[in-house]
Parts: sequence; C-alpha cells; structure tokens
Amino acid sequence: MFDNDFRAEIDALLGPADAHARLFPGEASARQPVHTVYVPADQFSADTCTQWGEQALALLAEHAPGPSALAEVAGLSADSIEDVYPRLTAKLASQPIEDVRVDFEDGYGLRPDDEEDAAATAAGTALAEMASRPNAPLLAGIRIKGLQSSTRWRGLKTLELLVSAAVAHGGLPARFVVTLPKVAHIAEVQAGVRVLAHLESALGLAEGALRLELQIEVPQAVYGPDGSAAVARLVHAAEGRCEGLHYGTYDFSAAAGVVAGYQSLEHPLADHAKAVMQLAAAQTGVRVSDGSTNVIPVGDGVSAAWRLHARLVRRALERALYQGWDLHPGHLVTRYAATYAFYRAELAPSAARLKAYTEKAASGVMDEPATAQALANAVLRAVESGACDDAEVQQACGLDRSALLVLARR
Repeated sequence: MFDNDFRAEIDALLGPADAHARLFPGEASARQPVHTVYVPADQFSADTCTQWGEQALALLAEHAPGPSALAEVAGLSADSIEDVYPRLTAKLASQPIEDVRVDFEDGYGLRPDDEEDAAATAAGTALAEMASRPNAPLLAGIRIKGLQSSTRWRGLKTLELLVSAAVAHGGLPARFVVTLPKVAHIAEVQAGVRVLAHLESALGLAEGALRLELQIEVPQAVYGPDGSAAVARLVHAAEGRCEGLHYGTYDFSAAAGVVAGYQSLEHPLADHAKAVMQLAAAQTGVRVSDGSTNVIPVGDGVSAAWRLHARLVRRALERALYQGWDLHPGHLVTRYAATYAFYRAELAPSAARLKAYTEKAASGVMDEPATAQALANAVLRAVESGACDDAEVQQACGLDRSALLVLARR
C-alpha cells in the first residue's frame, strides 16, 4: 500500500519537520558546572582557583567550623548537613572553582590599551598553566568587552591576545568559552561565530574548539521589536557553538527600570526573563545560568550573606536553573553546601521512582519515558556535582552511571 513513491512524497512533506527537529538535539552530554566565577583580569592568575578555595575554607573554619554551625549560620537544613559538610570541605580543597571567566568587561573596566594588552597576554599564559593543574576547572574562558561599536575592536584584540598567549604556552583549557556581554542583536552572535572560526583557522585550532556564551543583560535580547522571543534566535544563530545563556542580574534589572533596592534574582521580571531563556534553550543543548547576588560574605555580614546566597541557590535549583554566578570566595561555601543539600534530599525519591520505572514495579506513580529521562538527569546531576557518590546512587536506584546516561539520553 505504501509504495516507494508514496513514501518519498510523505518524507518530502515532512522534510521541514525533520529539519526543525535537528535544531533540538536534546540535553548536552558534557557535565554542566554548578557555577561560574568571574574574576577581574588584573586579579587573575594560575593560582586563582587555589586561592579562592583557601579563602573559602578559612571563612568556613572561622564562622562555621562544624556541620551544626554551618546549618545555623547559613540557614541550611540540619537533616543532611552531616553528610554535606565533609563533601563541602573536600570540594573546596580539590576543585573549588568549576567554571572561571577572566573578566575584561564590567569587572575590569576601561584601561589604557597597553595595560589591557599586557593583562590579556598574562591571562592567556595563566589559563594555560591553570589547565594543567589537578584542581583545574571544568570550563574556563574570557568575558570580553561587548561587540557594540564603541568597544568592539578593543574586546576582539583582547580575545586574540589571550587565546594566542594560551596556545603559545601549552594550549587552551579543553572547554574554553568566550562570553559576549550585553548581546542585543542576532548580528552580534553571527559576528562572534565568524570571529571564533577565524581564530581557530589562524591558530591551527580544531573546528569548534572555541565556544560562545551569551549574556542576557538587556530586555531586547529576550523580546524583539515584533514581540517574538529574540533569545531563541540568538541561540540558533550561534550555529552549535553556544555553551550557555547567562542572566545578568543588575544590567537587566536596570535596563528594565527596576529601582536599585529591588534589583534581585527574585524580582518578577528576572523570573520571567529566565523562564523565557529556559524555554528558548530547551532541548538545544544550551544551558541556562542564573545570575549573581552582589551581597558578599565579609565582616559582620557573613551570616546574612550566606543565608541569602544559600536560599537563592536552592531557589534556582527548584526552578531548574542548575548553574549561577559567584563573585566572592565566600560564595563557594554556600554554593556547594546548598547544592549538595538539595541533591541529597532529592536523591532518594528520584532514585525510588527510577527504580520502579526500570523494574516495571508497581508504585503510586505511572512514570513515562520523558519523566524517566528527567529523573535520570536529576540523579546524574547529584553524582556529577559531588553531592553523592556512585555507590550511593547504585544502591538507591540499582543503576550505574552508564545506565543512567542511557536513560538520560545524553
């Protein structure tokens, strides 16, 4: 009945749908870091990760020298803190930063050209050295000045100098990202793709070695003048190079007219913008990152800052934002503590449902393959982040990591 001619006709009719489906390949296979740390270029060195870990451990020892103290000071649940605390200290000692960005934009400011040239070369050399160390981050990169006309060539020269220096001194980190700030138009993404391809060719790098990250800091990056979701076009304009979309808390809030005292990750406009970003990036392999809080744990304000940060981290996780920005070594304490507590609390119920699904056992919930995929990803995030180990996961759900990766469709 369905002869070859008819099959060809139907395949031709569905060609646009097939092409559309290829734009949404699903969850990225590489592990997502739990945060991104922004370090001003003049403060960055090959020792930055080690120094941040040491400062975080010192702050922890001073203000929360044990599990119960951390629970009290940071406002964390005492239920899992006994398991969280040793994992936290081990993480701060072994790999305190999972994703680092050398900042030549707002965190660095406008400097004389010769000063920024020197800083870019020094940062590239430092990144190459950092990449060879045992505590190297999963990702590393640079935030250049924006591609707007006033800063375009300053930013691109900095990028060229940094990448060239890294290549000349041992090579770039395996996962290297270039952050484009204040993206407002699809042409900026297209230009970014062209620049990265040009650098790869000129420096003998593998095609696709340089990745893009888009910082969503202005409302027009979320909604275009025709009312459409402009951010979706930005994602696809990156031609597969886009690593993530990062929400810029304070620039976005200011551009949307939010009074300074109410600029926050919790503002309704922030939640709306991030929800649109999540929907635009869903199933594309592009990750969405929450922004930052500018309240830092120093002096008499350590407890208040930790409580705020821990709550914001958990709030983001509950909203499927598995990454955020950290601006101070003290933020590492509550980033990992809150993240580990969240994942450990979710492990048992997620694993139980996953086990019932894979064993086709009777339970009170009828989960479908899509839900099993989400459950597997949740369990994988728990073990990949360091919140729990492989043995705990296998005991809880009866699956090893390879089986989880299959279910998660990575």
